[in-house]
Amino acid sequence: MKKILLILLMQFLLICGCEKNQNETEKISTDTTQTKQTDSIPEKIKLIIPTFLGNETRNYYGENPPSQLKMLWKTFIGGGHTNMKSASGTIHYGAGWTGQPLLIEDNGELFLFQGSYDHNVRKINAATGDVIWKFDCGDAVKGTGTLWHNPKAQNEEDKLILIQGSRQGVNVSLRSKDIYSLKGISGISGEELYRVNVENTPSVSRDVDGSALIVNDTAYIGLENGMFIVFNPNPDESYKINNHYEPAEIFKTKLYTKEELSKHGGQIVTEASPCIIGRMIYVASGSGSVVGFDMDKKEITWRFHIGSDLNGSCVATGDGCLLVPVEKQLIPGNGGMLKLDPRKSPEDAVVWYFPTGNLNLNSWQGGVIGSPAVNDKYKTGNQKNLCAFSAMDGYVYVVDYKATEEEVFARGFDGKTLYPKPKLIFKYKIGSSISTPLLFENKLIAAGYGGIYLFEFNENYEFKLLDNLTRTFEAIPIVHNKKVFIAAKDGYLYCLGEE
Repeated sequence: MKKILLILLMQFLLICGCEKNQNETEKISTDTTQTKQTDSIPEKIKLIIPTFLGNETRNYYGENPPSQLKMLWKTFIGGGHTNMKSASGTIHYGAGWTGQPLLIEDNGELFLFQGSYDHNVRKINAATGDVIWKFDCGDAVKGTGTLWHNPKAQNEEDKLILIQGSRQGVNVSLRSKDIYSLKGISGISGEELYRVNVENTPSVSRDVDGSALIVNDTAYIGLENGMFIVFNPNPDESYKINNHYEPAEIFKTKLYTKEELSKHGGQIVTEASPCIIGRMIYVASGSGSVVGFDMDKKEITWRFHIGSDLNGSCVATGDGCLLVPVEKQLIPGNGGMLKLDPRKSPEDAVVWYFPTGNLNLNSWQGGVIGSPAVNDKYKTGNQKNLCAFSAMDGYVYVVDYKATEEEVFARGFDGKTLYPKPKLIFKYKIGSSISTPLLFENKLIAAGYGGIYLFEFNENYEFKLLDNLTRTFEAIPIVHNKKVFIAAKDGYLYCLGEE
């Protein structure tokens, strides 16, 4: 009799449990904006644009750009308070720099991952703009995340991981013991998997704006506290501390030197994302140097000192060099765009320099804040090797990064050294910009404070403006199948292009 009663009890509990699970599933499916949604892992995930500027060399922006910028949909991504001051106080809307969306394909459907000043990162249906889930990071999300498909995942939730940085936290003291401004989030459910404590250093910031570089099963990222850290992004290898998990740290090192700390004070902030050439990882540091990290030796073995507050990310070129955006701040010469050959010693590494004009705006004094774009992934035949960049002086520039002007030299960032100057192909006044333009086989897309501009060029490199939309942009767009996705400062994420 006891055995029969036990079986009946178990059946009753099983039925109740099934009804409860069914009710919970129905509740989730009717509220697509829930932060803690659970959905099933699709059979196949395709990472299309999984990190800042598309890949580990930072030179991929999507495929098939449109010929017009018709508004197809827009989704409100809100605004919020942050400790960062502006003309409107501490409330900011939409997305700032770098703010680039990420793109994946799930079982034939396209999804975006977009951060916002309202403290959330969202998973969004790219066809409709509908929000699938959102995750609260605790402060403004300015930088671009990185998506990683985890081949060693032991459960569905861990198969797709978003590594996302944010500002340090509203009303959180800079010198607090723990500031968790870098998080690992399930790209499936929107649940937190782990968090990273951005340790206290002499830096004036403990934010995370950079995008992680993932090589095989290891993550590399520079933090705004001036540190470069290497960690295991697999949540199954993380460890529990109090009520949360932290990833296994492999290595960390300072990106700044004692001399740079003495000169810059706490302005040793690293906002750039690392890129890779061979077994070397390069990252621009706010302390004024481009540093090269040897993956095998696990140490910095190359350092090129500029002295500026370097914000933009280095981009690797097809000829094994680096393109480095140079801000005007803290240097006697003009800011601009610099090409370095890291195979050479730092004293001989400069290939050319292209200075841009000075213009005071907000806290900037001129030069190039955003990263450059190259056509390496898109050029065909005998096309020139193009590099495009937007500057604070109001222009978008296009140069041939493999060709220099004969007998023409430019004064360098130090205000005295003369360097070769690349051949200018095109420039156009779009207004001041800290965004990164996008280059394709015959299209150029550039955004800034004056709007977003779409150009087409022919085999003679004659550029024609096809369309533009007036909004205020700091973020960087991506392209997919005749559509442009970009977040603006008005609080919206826009889908522009051809129907």
